[in-house]
Amino acid sequence: MTEPNSQAAPDGLDQTPAFQLQRVYLKDVSLEMPNAPRIFLESGAPELDVQMDMSDEDVGGGMVEVIVRVTVTAQLGGKTLFLVEAKQAGIFELRGIPEPQRSAVLGIVCPGIVYPYLRANVADLITRTGMPPVHLAEINFEVMYHQKEAAKNADNASGLIIPPQSQTRQ
Repeated sequence: MTEPNSQAAPDGLDQTPAFQLQRVYLKDVSLEMPNAPRIFLESGAPELDVQMDMSDEDVGGGMVEVIVRVTVTAQLGGKTLFLVEAKQAGIFELRGIPEPQRSAVLGIVCPGIVYPYLRANVADLITRTGMPPVHLAEINFEVMYHQKEAAKNADNASGLIIPPQSQTRQ
C-alpha cells in the first residue's frame, strides 16, 4: 500500500518531493601571488575585484551538484597583489520537485547553503598569505535569481536568440 502523498512515476521511482543536503566540499582552489615578496614592501589600500558565478549539474540518482565560484583579484599600484579562485560545491538530493520550483531551489536555496563555506574558505586562504582577510559580502540569491530570470525573459522577448538558418544549394 502506498502512502497518500507519494506519487509513483512511470519508471517505478517514488516521486515524493524531497530536498536534502548530502555534502558540502571545497571543489577547487587556486592562489597566485606573482609579485611576492616585493609587493609586501609597498603600502596603500589594494583595489579588489570580485567576480562570482554559479552552476549546477545533475549527477544522477536524483542528486545535483551545485557550484559557487568566486574570483578575487587584489591590485596595488597596478601590480597584482593576489589572485584567488575558489569553487565551493554541494551535493543535494532533489526529487519530485516540479519546475519552476526546482529551478528556484537550485538558484536560490542551494547557493545560499554553499556560499557561507566559500566565504570562510576564501577569508582563511587569504589570511594564510599574510594579508588581511577579504570578507566577501553577503549575497541575496533570491534577488540575483529573479534578476537572471528577468534578463533571460527579456532576451527571449527581444528576439536575441536566433534560430539556425538552413542552407540550400541551387
